[in-house]
Amino acid sequence: LTCAAEHLFNLKFAAKELNRNSKKCDKEEKAEKAKIKKAIQKGNMEVARIHAENAIRQKNQAINFLRMSARVDAVAARVQTAVTMGKVTKSMAGVVKSMDATLKSMNLEKISALMDKFEHQFETLDVQTQQMEDTMSNTTTLTTPQNQVDMLLQEMADEAGLDLNMELPQGQTGSVGTSVASAEQ
Repeated sequence: LTCAAEHLFNLKFAAKELNRNSKKCDKEEKAEKAKIKKAIQKGNMEVARIHAENAIRQKNQAINFLRMSARVDAVAARVQTAVTMGKVTKSMAGVVKSMDATLKSMNLEKISALMDKFEHQFETLDVQTQQMEDTMSNTTTLTTPQNQVDMLLQEMADEAGLDLNMELPQGQTGSVGTSVASAEQ
């Protein structure tokens, strides 16, 4: 039981560390977006493209860290349930022994008090089980669109109020224009 509690602490610590790393990546993404705007303003499209690729990479990394954090949280919830179940099982064993002794004496007040305690133990277990199930159901996955770099470059140029003069490969012009239009909506 002590070992499981130690593992639980380590899992919760790991989840927090993953969340911190995700926030760092978010900050880096914002910094890269600012660099994109500066490069576009200076007319240096090659440097802007490099910063856009870095921003996309940081965004994807942030999402991956969050995804891992959610998975570690789910495992921590399961370990927490196991630790709690161990405690409840011990408590229930004590209650059952007390019930045996009380039933032999047939003291109705003691029997009622013990049954209340027994029901309370099960209510606690139900709440913790529900919490674990809620945590597991909240884990989600995200997908990344294809033309992210070009869309981000266009978005940064629009925010900076500049006209983006870059040639897109054939076949991508429509998707970038459509994506920008849907993003503006």
